[in-house]
Amino acid sequence: MEKGRGQKIYRIVMLIIITALLSSLITTIIVSERFTSLTSITSIASGDGTTGIEKTLASIRTMLEKGYIGELDDEKMLEMAIKGYVLGVGDQYTVYYTPEEMSEEYDTAMGNYVGIGIYMIVNYEEGTITVVEPMEGSPAEKVGIKEGDIISKVEGEEVTVDNIDSISNKIKGEEGTKVKLEITREDETFEVEVERKRIEVSHVNSRMLEDNIAYIQVLDFDGGVAKEFKENYETLKAQGATSLIIDIRGNGGGVVDEAIDMLEMICDKGSTLLIETDKNGKEIITESKETPIIDIPMVVLVNGTSASASEIFAGALKDYNKATIIGTKTYGKGIIQTLYTLSDGSGLKITTAEYCTPNRNKINEVGIEPNITVELPEDITELTDENDLQLQRAIEELK
Repeated sequence: MEKGRGQKIYRIVMLIIITALLSSLITTIIVSERFTSLTSITSIASGDGTTGIEKTLASIRTMLEKGYIGELDDEKMLEMAIKGYVLGVGDQYTVYYTPEEMSEEYDTAMGNYVGIGIYMIVNYEEGTITVVEPMEGSPAEKVGIKEGDIISKVEGEEVTVDNIDSISNKIKGEEGTKVKLEITREDETFEVEVERKRIEVSHVNSRMLEDNIAYIQVLDFDGGVAKEFKENYETLKAQGATSLIIDIRGNGGGVVDEAIDMLEMICDKGSTLLIETDKNGKEIITESKETPIIDIPMVVLVNGTSASASEIFAGALKDYNKATIIGTKTYGKGIIQTLYTLSDGSGLKITTAEYCTPNRNKINEVGIEPNITVELPEDITELTDENDLQLQRAIEELK
């Protein structure tokens, strides 16, 4: 197995840094997003400017004008006020984006990346950013960033629980600009300066294993993944593949429609693929509209960081007995976010629905139990075909 392309815990394309954030331990994400638009946003809260939040902000503004010795940046202050207002909802997946952040968030979901080229884990509970793996040939790899490195400071600002969202955004930036990072590696701490570049990312890895078993690893469900998956499958099928392993371990999710498109290649036409329920209890049922093209025996590999769109995919295949699910219980993120574009180019990502599997099995905070549970030894530092017990069990199942 190619180094770093095995199941290395969890890959979060953070705007290439990739950089889209996965919340909680996950901080996904780009979590299963659908894109819609709103015509405008009028104010932080309703009111005539003399009551409620507007009155409070006006009073604070007056006090700042009278007492603050520096200059006031109205645009920045308004952005932070809106961010704080939305943060008060108390949902880690409901977020306000400035126009610049919104552009980057959309680009990430669509698979367009500019950054330093690392897969990373953002842990909101501990306030840490850990490098899962630098991309091959990326700016990060060239300056010596390695798997397991902890990004402790960005542009001199220390990463903490309180600022991890905003400081992670500092790693992003325009192509050709540079960012200074402080890296902690075991007992060593050092600084590196990394140039941001446009990075071509493959979301799918594939190869043929023994006994004509095709292996396809899906790293995320960002834009274009379903097409890439289909191309890889058709290539392996033409080479004589008679069974298939789909590896979504460490896949934190992405765009719902990409997972649906992949399911349509496997599940029967007309079958229910996803059931969503909104805040009013209204159900939206998504059914397969395509004739399936994959009809060979399958195994899907999952683990505790297979989340969101990954759970939509694995859950449907398990319900319909289209694949044997092997590994450990998935993360349990069964909610969907909708990304709204506002008139000024800013955006609002809101948790709008909870979903369940076709058999109405709950996913959120529950996860999906595999058909066959296989744990990996905790002392593995580098995963190979030989020590990957989950992969070996999948091969055994398909022989």
